[in-house]
Amino acid sequence: MNKNVKANTPLVSHIYTADPSAHVFEGKIYIYPSHDLDHDGPSNDNGDQYAMEDYHVLSMNDFNSPCIDHGEALHLKNIPWAKQQLWAPDAAYKNNTYYLFFPARDKDDIFRIGVATSSSPSGPFKAEESYIPGSYSIDPAVLVDEDERAYCYFGGLWGGQLEKWQTGTYQPDAEGPAENEPALGPIVAELSDDMLTFKETPQEISIIDESGHPILAGDEERRFFEGPWVHKYNGYYYLSYSTGTTHRIAYAMSKNPKGPFVHKGNILNPVVGWTTHHSIVQFKEKWYLFYHDCTLSDGVDHKRCVKYTEIKYNLDGTIQTIDPYK
Repeated sequence: MNKNVKANTPLVSHIYTADPSAHVFEGKIYIYPSHDLDHDGPSNDNGDQYAMEDYHVLSMNDFNSPCIDHGEALHLKNIPWAKQQLWAPDAAYKNNTYYLFFPARDKDDIFRIGVATSSSPSGPFKAEESYIPGSYSIDPAVLVDEDERAYCYFGGLWGGQLEKWQTGTYQPDAEGPAENEPALGPIVAELSDDMLTFKETPQEISIIDESGHPILAGDEERRFFEGPWVHKYNGYYYLSYSTGTTHRIAYAMSKNPKGPFVHKGNILNPVVGWTTHHSIVQFKEKWYLFYHDCTLSDGVDHKRCVKYTEIKYNLDGTIQTIDPYK
C-alpha cells in the first residue's frame, strides 16, 4: 500500500505497472493495469520485452487516500486458451458482474481478447474457457453507454498484429498501408448482453481531420497506433489513443460511438519511455487521466509505473494538452 498519492507520481512502487484502465465502481477508484516483469529478455518491435503474466487490481477511496494493491486477480496459468503476454486490460460492470477484458497470445501466437468475471471489482477473476469469437489484436477498452449497450474497442499496430487482419483473416506477412493511404483505425464491436461475445462483426473506426479527410498512415503525429479508449462528455464520444512512434495521446470526437471521429489534438505530451497508454475517468466533479511512464526504473522500457493527473476541458469541448513534467 502506498501513502496518499499525488498527481504525476507513481501510484505504487513495489511492483511495475502500466496501461492503467481506471473506473469508478462502488464509489471508489479502481485501476486495472498490466503488471510489468523485471527480466532480461529481448527488446524489439514485436514487443517481446512485455512479458506480463498476471494482473493486479489497485484502488483508492479518493485522491487523498492511499493506493491499495489487492494482489493477483488473474494469472496466465488459469486462462485455458492463452499462451503468453497478458497485455493492457480493461474492466466493466453490467449484469451485477465485473468483467475483465484482456489480450493474450493464443497457442498459435495470435493475439485474441478474453473475458474473466468476478462478483467483486477487486477480483479474483475467473477466465472463460476460450477467447471472444472473432476477436483479435490487443488493448481492449469497453464503454457501457447510458442505454446499457456496451462497446468493445481494440487494436494495436506492430506487435499488436492489427496490420495482419486487414482482409478479415490473419495474414502473418501482411504489412500496413502505404504512407499516402488512410491509416488503420481501431476496431469496435458491440458486445452481447452477457458481455461474453460480440453481437456483430467487428468494424474499423474512421478517424478524419476537420475537413473530413482520413488521417493518413504517414501522419504519425495524428494516426492511431494502439491503446484506444472511449469516454463520453457532454453528449460527445471521445476516442483517445496512442500515436506510438511520436509518443503522444491524441484524441478525436464524434456524436456516434462507432464514429467517424474527428481528430482534435493531443491530451498528453510524450513521457519517459517508448510506450504511452492511458484511460480517462470522471470522479465526482472532475476528470482524470491515468497514464504510465518509466521514471520509476530510470527509463527501462518494460518497467513502467502508473500515474494520474487532472484533465480540463475548454468551453468548446476540446481538451487542454498536458505536459506530464510541468
